[in-house]
Amino acid sequence: MNRFGDAPLFLVGPRACGKTTLARELAARLGWSSTDTDQWLLERTGSSVADLVSAEGWEGFRRREAEALRAVARTRTVVATGGGMVLLPENRAFMRKSGPVLYLEAPAAVLCERLRAAPETEQRPSLTGRGLLEEVDAILRERAPLYRQTAHHIVRADQPLSSLVEAAARFLELA
Repeated sequence: MNRFGDAPLFLVGPRACGKTTLARELAARLGWSSTDTDQWLLERTGSSVADLVSAEGWEGFRRREAEALRAVARTRTVVATGGGMVLLPENRAFMRKSGPVLYLEAPAAVLCERLRAAPETEQRPSLTGRGLLEEVDAILRERAPLYRQTAHHIVRADQPLSSLVEAAARFLELA
């Protein structure tokens, strides 16, 4: 049985680590719903992440992102969060208090490969204006400690999706 009950499961990690894909697959296995905070924002505002950042700056986007997190945190929901969700201390505290948090950890080279294959620049805008590998390395150095601090459990995201689903289910004690 699930040791966390029906509390939402939050997936955290950098861009392209597979949060949205895992959320869909794991939710299907659990019979839960899944949601993505960036997609929720797009549907509610009609604007991509890049458009929101352009109009409101990163601070405005982070405020909206925090609102999205609270809006989608429902029982029996797997929540794929934006890569920067952990930047605000109140988001980290909210997730840890509200349900289990799983960090999808991946090396920079894997993330770069995935970003090159599916850049989705409207939903994954450049965060630093640097080259891709330099940017991913810098972001990981900054955020990895926050992902670890927030997470109840860490799984390697550079494994096949079926293995990720199994690892997440074991974490929830549902395998």
